[in-house]
Amino acid sequence: MSIFEYNGSALIAMVGKNCFAIASDRRLGVQLQTIATDFQRIYKIHDKVFLGLSGLGTDAQTLYQRLVFRHKLYQLREERDMKPETFASLVSALLYEKRFGPYFCQPVIAGLGDEDKPFICTMDSIGAKELAKDFVVAGTASESLYGACEAMFRPDMEPEELFEIVSQALLSSVDRDCLSGWGGHVYVVTPTEVRERILKGRMD
Repeated sequence: MSIFEYNGSALIAMVGKNCFAIASDRRLGVQLQTIATDFQRIYKIHDKVFLGLSGLGTDAQTLYQRLVFRHKLYQLREERDMKPETFASLVSALLYEKRFGPYFCQPVIAGLGDEDKPFICTMDSIGAKELAKDFVVAGTASESLYGACEAMFRPDMEPEELFEIVSQALLSSVDRDCLSGWGGHVYVVTPTEVRERILKGRMD
């Protein structure tokens, strides 16, 4: 078993019309044994940038703390919040810095940039960015997430429709992966608000 699969995870970010959704499962396991069913994988950097971290849970928490530190320094120096593109470059640089002993994480970054244009990207454990205009996925359930998202995605969705599509894609995908599941955690972000919802899924 790969170290990336040790704790299990499922992450998805999808764009809509001037909005985006980012969702994760809630299971923390040690291989096939479930340890917790309320594990947080999505972190708020500021109101318009969210970070999801799949992979090894301990590395994800360490990486998040380092990124919060870097972002606070940026806020102090620049007196503004980071744009999502800038934050993605920061995450990439931080991961590449540790390329010889990497953080075992696959980040997903989602945010609203200039003129509320949604931005999503993912990267591997050494910071090689992969940008997308529709959706990105990560984690042990990524293969089934790709299939569900390809089938369900439509361009220019409104926030409510986007929530439905992301939720259905997540729940149907984690049912096909024994290392992730136990419900879901969904954020839908628009220029004016952030909606957070908890999904109930199969509890087995």
